[in-house]
Amino acid sequence: MAKRRFLLEMGMGVDLHGRDYTKAAQRAVREAIWHNSFGAARHLGKGVDEMLVDVTIAAPNPDAVDGAAVLEALPHGNNNTINVVKGGLEIPNEAGDDATVIVNAAVVVSFDL
Repeated sequence: MAKRRFLLEMGMGVDLHGRDYTKAAQRAVREAIWHNSFGAARHLGKGVDEMLVDVTIAAPNPDAVDGAAVLEALPHGNNNTINVVKGGLEIPNEAGDDATVIVNAAVVVSFDL
């Protein structure tokens, strides 16, 4: 069997207050998959839980992202993986005691064929 890529979707998630990088990452993943009705599994004779989903998250503070919690935003897939890298944006407020966090997500769906 060989892993073959079928879909790449991108999303952006924002946490306006509190610097919650995980919440912003979950929102980015949800945005990436929100408007997608991916019927390839059915056409390949596969179930939706046979999808192999690889998520890449770009966040200003990668260590602050709970990868397991982000993967919970995925409704389907099997052995899903996550890679969190430096990226995104953090915009401090005027007082410097809070910030808006922007996180990007790339979601790749593959199947073993």
